[in-house]
Amino acid sequence: MATFAQIVGAKIRLHRMAHNLTQEQLGERIEMAGNYLAQVERGEINVKLNTIEKIASGLHMSVHDLFGDEAGSLQENPWIWECVLLLLQQDEARQRQAHRILKALLTEEDNN
Repeated sequence: MATFAQIVGAKIRLHRMAHNLTQEQLGERIEMAGNYLAQVERGEINVKLNTIEKIASGLHMSVHDLFGDEAGSLQENPWIWECVLLLLQQDEARQRQAHRILKALLTEEDNN
């Protein structure tokens, strides 16, 4: 089962990537080290609420937006979180490789 820190980190990473930002770019926006954000995203550290507010602000969203309604639907499917957490444990090259494989697999199924 994922820890709360891992779930928070995964959501931050998903929103950061949706904004096409690297950890370093977001870190510059909010005056935070990229390697610290990496630890947050991997759920390795617990962060204070004001740090989460700062990260949300850097993503041009509120904390409420960061933890909006989709959290409930994802928690209903724990295997999705397991996949996300597994990906978060990998470096970016392996994440991209996994994405290509998954995309090819799902596209292949759609074409059959």
